[in-house]
Amino acid sequence: MKPHLKRTFIILTLLFTQQALFSNAIAQEETDKDIAAVKAILMRQASDWNKGDIESFMVGYWPSEKLKFIGSNGVTYGYEATLARYRKTYPDQKTMGQLNFDIISVEKLAPKVILMVGKFKLKREIGDASGHFTLTWKKIGNEWVIIADHTG
Repeated sequence: MKPHLKRTFIILTLLFTQQALFSNAIAQEETDKDIAAVKAILMRQASDWNKGDIESFMVGYWPSEKLKFIGSNGVTYGYEATLARYRKTYPDQKTMGQLNFDIISVEKLAPKVILMVGKFKLKREIGDASGHFTLTWKKIGNEWVIIADHTG
């Protein structure tokens, strides 16, 4: 290979490598930001729950009839039906208790999809409850929302 071609090849290789590293760094920063955003929503939901405010707790769920909540009794479809299920199952603060989440893993599956696995704990006078959950988050517009919640 001629010296000037070899030099040009090396320079282009270095530029492409630098660009790839820069792009990866930006992608990782975006992933970290998105994961932090969904974790913050989940922690705010726990706070709302602990205040006895189911309506505020539901902010973070997709306000759509396509929302899916999968529990021990099967699948509940839709935001309003999920809210009604929560109201029926947890009619008062005593039943709601104090909620705590432990996040086990969070993985960004695609630019606008995050999968979260964790454990919930309810501390209540009527008896504690706990279990695991899988949340599928989707970025719709500029908002991260839960599109599927499998809790058991």
